[in-house]
Formats: sequence, structure tokens, C-alpha cells
Amino acid sequence: QAEEKWDFVLVSNIHEVGSEKETKRKKFLDELSKKGFTIKKIEDKKLFYGVRAPKQIFQKYQWLLRNPDSRLQNPDAHRDIPVTTRIRIVNFILQNTVTSDLEKLHDLRKKRVFEAAFPLHEKEEVREFLKERWARWRDIFSQQPIEKIRCYFGEKVALYFAWLGWYTYLLGFAAVAGLVVFVAGITVFNSSQVSKEICEATNTTMCPLCDQKCPFWLLSDTCTYAKVTHMIDNEGTVLFAIFMAIWATVFLELWKRQRATVVTDWDLYRWDEEEEELAMELINNLQHEPQQYQHSYFRSAIILLLVLVMIAVLIGIAHGLVIYRVVATALFTQSDLEFLREQANTMAVMTGAVLHYITIVIMTKVNRRVALYLCELEKPRTFSQHENSFTIKIFTFQFFTNFSSLIYIAFFLGRINGHPGNYVRIAGRWRLEECHPSGCITDLFIQMAIIMLLKQTISNVMEYLVPWISHKLHKKWQRPKKRRVMLGEEEEAEDPCKRQWLSNYQLSEVNAFSLFDEFLEMVIQYSFTTIFVAAFPLAPLLAFCNNLFEIRLDAIKMMRLRRRIVPRKANDIGIWLQVLEAIGILAVIGNGLVIAITSDFIPMQVYKYTYSPCMTENSTGVDCLTGYINHSLSVFRIQDFEPHTKVSEMLTHLEEYRDYRNADDYSYTVQFWHIFASRLAFLILFEHAALCVKLIAAWYVPDVPKSVKNTFRVRKHTDLRKELRWVMPQQCQG
Repeated sequence: QAEEKWDFVLVSNIHEVGSEKETKRKKFLDELSKKGFTIKKIEDKKLFYGVRAPKQIFQKYQWLLRNPDSRLQNPDAHRDIPVTTRIRIVNFILQNTVTSDLEKLHDLRKKRVFEAAFPLHEKEEVREFLKERWARWRDIFSQQPIEKIRCYFGEKVALYFAWLGWYTYLLGFAAVAGLVVFVAGITVFNSSQVSKEICEATNTTMCPLCDQKCPFWLLSDTCTYAKVTHMIDNEGTVLFAIFMAIWATVFLELWKRQRATVVTDWDLYRWDEEEEELAMELINNLQHEPQQYQHSYFRSAIILLLVLVMIAVLIGIAHGLVIYRVVATALFTQSDLEFLREQANTMAVMTGAVLHYITIVIMTKVNRRVALYLCELEKPRTFSQHENSFTIKIFTFQFFTNFSSLIYIAFFLGRINGHPGNYVRIAGRWRLEECHPSGCITDLFIQMAIIMLLKQTISNVMEYLVPWISHKLHKKWQRPKKRRVMLGEEEEAEDPCKRQWLSNYQLSEVNAFSLFDEFLEMVIQYSFTTIFVAAFPLAPLLAFCNNLFEIRLDAIKMMRLRRRIVPRKANDIGIWLQVLEAIGILAVIGNGLVIAITSDFIPMQVYKYTYSPCMTENSTGVDCLTGYINHSLSVFRIQDFEPHTKVSEMLTHLEEYRDYRNADDYSYTVQFWHIFASRLAFLILFEHAALCVKLIAAWYVPDVPKSVKNTFRVRKHTDLRKELRWVMPQQCQG
């Protein structure tokens, strides 16, 4: 009994004798028997079939994938095959076994002939070690046993946790830098010259923020908001954005080195995935003919068109969020509650962020279905191609789902709304939002903070609770039944496998994309951490804290709450590396745009070095930003308001608004074009400098460590020497 181990378990409902489903099940099991599989049946509320592959299958695998020269030296040598490899081979054969009806296991599961198919969590030493030393909350700061993870879950899972651990480790440095920048911003909370001017502007009357029931307001009323804005928007933000651009590059280059070291230790550095696939095809069916690479320009054009349609839908949803913010602002300003009237814009931003999070949750499920459908249309040749195609599509959809609204806030909010007397309106009624006189960067800060906090609290809690509750309910519903005779077949009394198979069945189901979901979650987080980090310096800190828990959460799910994932061999993280490199480039562009467009850094520098008292009056005893607020405001005549705009109070005939326009015809001033040119020049300079630094960092840090290269050189030398020693005796005998 101790030696009775099973590679896979198939689960089926109890069907009527002679029914179509029962016939299809029997045909599939017969095909497995023809291939030499041992099959054991256990009956409970469901039918459980344990399958074990014959030794010959694994011997063929070892023979086909061994070095050709070593076969000649020792043709009879067979080492024990790892459990992860056994499971992977058996899974491949199960998925590719075809019945006489030309149906595979995937088709039979769709028709509910089989309900589940999974490898078993065995009570072995490695599993007990991982449960006690890895899948525990108390080990949150402990180093991960990557080698043990590999032995139990295979190389792909081990590489995911190695990457996640490395990402979290380097994220600690970015988190410290971001915290320093944020704390430095707090220290200037009360000392910013721009904030002081806003707080002292008790005589500066601003235009109403809406058409109905909105009074004129004093600029000094927004004193606290201005202080918060300049706590975020300061010189340290620019330095931090450059730092994060360099960090993203260094992280990826160091990961390439780390990955090379790890897979070299596993002897997988030059592993050929296609060769392994062909070997398993031949093991499953000796008559198998290799599938040819195919490409259809027509099909690709159709898929590209459908992808663009889906992107247009996601951008449309972002427009819907914009409309919500505009309408919510108008409604809040007309509320009977004084707090809502006074904080209408902030409340619209916060509720809009929550609504954005809800759309992310909903659209994530929709995006998955659409991406899978498009992959089916594309008809990729192998599972790896299917996974790569799915990865690109789902990441593209998720990127637009997560970032379309943020892109609007960062680069369009307050810049396409027109000006008093000629506002841009939605449906000719609601005015688009305006930026605060101290800038729009606080809106972006609030939006990112709320989304990241919700994603890292609610999403993670649900990620843990759903499989935990499902596991408990399964255990409650699936009570062991007493032994009895069903369908004329008698079950063995108290079979020792029964409890193990039932306990594994009661765990949450996994699929081919279970690990993919974890990768996607982390890559989207990486996007938040890098692309708009200039507006939210605390993003790396939140990501770092989240990842400490995420590692143990994923470990607990895999070890305790989910069925055993089918191990897969890999020597890198696949196409995710290209996705991360693309995000690194987007991070340079995004942060450059945030500083050049969203931030007030450029307008303040232009004023400081062109129009300030320090330049015009040669004053040395005053702050060079003195007078910046008045310089950034334009004057508007009340009589030029649109006819349907109701003005409840008229303090003077001239009011002010944030823009650079002439008082006569409201055309742009020379200062506007000066600032526009400076923004453009900074953007070009920043992006080219950051990309050059990225290229230098990529060149300076080699992808493959010298130790790895030396290991391969020594290994080649040793193999050649052994081959020469084997050849020499043969020549002497001849």
C-alpha cells in the first residue's frame, strides 16, 4: 500500500449503464489501457479513477531527451524520473489521447463526461517541508526554498516565486526612496512659496466651478489643498521619476542574471522546449506527424480588428467614468449638505476612483473571455504559443482597463475644458472638470492611492477567502459514504486511497492559467509602481508591503487550498519579460509626461528663471517664486459668461481663472507658448536622457554572469574529455 502511488485522478459523475456519457468514459479509459496505463476505480458520490503510467513511457522520455553522445557511452542507464516530470508527461498523454469518436479529454470535460482531472498532493517529505517552512504567515520575512518549490511544483512555478521574491527584494530600495521623497514633501508642507501665496490670496476672486448654484470663491479657501499639492509636486518628484526609470532597468538586468544562475543550477539554461514537445508527441503516438507552422494574414487582420474594437470599448468605458465625474461634480455642488458643496470636486474624484476599481473587477472577467475567444480564433500551434498570444491580449486589455482613466486625469483633465464664456460641455449641458489653481497632480495621486489600496486589500482578501470558503463548503458537502454496491460493481472495503483522493477533490480547482493569473496581477502592479510613480511616490512602498503578503498568500493557496498544479518545465518567465521591458519604456514616457504636463514643475521653473523678481528686478532677498500665482491666473469679465450660466453673486466685474490668456480676446499669451515650448523641450530631454541611462545600465550589467559562462565552459571541457577517453579504448581494441 505504501508503494501504491497514482499519477493522476479522473473524476466523473455516476452515469446510467449504457448511457452516452458512460460509453464515452469507457472508450477513453480503454484507450489509456491500450497504452499500458494502470487504472483503479473508487466509488463514492462520484466515480474516481486513479491512473498510473507504465515505466516504459518514462524510459522513452529519458532516452529521447538525453544527450546523443551519452546514449552511446551508457545506453542502459536509467535514472529515477522526478515526480514533477512524471505528472507533466502523464498530463500531456491524458490531454492528447483521442478516442474512437475523435474526442480528447478536453472535449469530454466540456460534455461533462469527466468532471475533473488532477494530480495528487502526496504526503511526501518535500510537501511537509513546504507546508511548515514556506506556506505560513509567520515565515513572511523568511527566504523562499526555491529548490524545494521546484521539486514539488516544477520549474515554471519555482521561477515565478524566484522572480516575485527578487522583484520584492529590489522593490524595497524603491520603497525607501519613495518614502524619503514623500517625507521630504511633508517637511515643506508649510514652507512652499506657492502655497503661501494661495493661502494669503484673500482678495483673489475665482470664477464659479459650475453653472448653477455655484458662487464665486476666494483662492485662499483652497489653502489646505494647495499645501497637499505642493507636498507631492516638488523638485524631489523629478529626481524620483529618474531614479525609478533607472531602477526598472536595473531590476530587469539583475533578474536576467539571477535567472541565468538559477536555471544553470537546474541544467536548463539551453533547454529546448520544442524538442521536448516533439518527444512527448512521439511517446504518446509513434505515428504522430509534426504540426507545421502556419500563418494566415486574413485571420491576423480579423483578430487585430477585433482587438482594436475591444480597446475602443475600454476607452469608451473610460469616457463613461469621465462623464460620471462631470455629472457627479454638478450634483454635489447642488447638494443640500454643505460639506458636499464645498468638497464637490474631491468627492467626485474619490467616488470616481471607487467606480473605476469596480469597472476593473468586472472588466477583468470580460477581458479574459474575449482574450480566450480571440486565441481560439487564432488557432496557435502549441500551448506555449497559445499562452503567449493570450498574455499579450489580456495584458493589452487590462492595461487600457486600468490606465485609461488615469491617462485622462494625468494628461487631459483641465486642458480640454475651454475657458469661462466658452466652456466645452458634454451633451451641451455639463462642463468638463477644471484643474485646481495649484495643479491636477493631486487628483492623479488620489485616484492611484484609492485604486492601489482597494486592489491590495479587497482583492487580496477575496483571493484568499474565496478558495478558503470553497474548500470548507466542499468538505461539508462531500461527506464519505458508507460502502455499498452500485451499478453491479463492488468497491473495495476501506480503500486506503479513498480518503486521499476525496481530500484532493475537495480542494479548489486549478487550470492551465492559474499561475498566469498570479503573474498578471503582479505585472499590473509593476505598471502602477513605475508608469505614474512621479504622481504617487508611495506606490513602491504599497507594492512592497503587498508582495510580502502576496508570496505567502500564493504559497498557502497552492499548498493548502488548491489542487496540485500541473508542473511545467521552463527556463525563463517567458513573454512576461518582454512585457516588463515594454512597461519600463512606458514608465519613462509616462513619468516624463507627468512632470512635463501634469506637474507644475515646468511652469514654475519658467517663471523662476524668466519672469520672477529675481530675473526682472535683480532681487536677492525674496523667494524667486514670489508672484507665481498671480502670473498663472487670467482675468475674465463677468458680462462675457454664457447666457444660461446663473451667477448668484457678483463681487466685481472682473474675476480670475487658471490659464494663460489675454484679457481682451481670451487668446493665449506669450507666456503660454513659452511654457508649452519648455514642456516639450523637457519631455524630449528627459526621455532621451532616461532611455540613454537605461541603455547604459543594460550594457553595464551583463545578462549572464561570468560564473555561468565558466560553468558551461568547464562542463563542455569535461564532456569532451570523457568522450575522448571512451573513444581511445575502442581504437585500441580495433
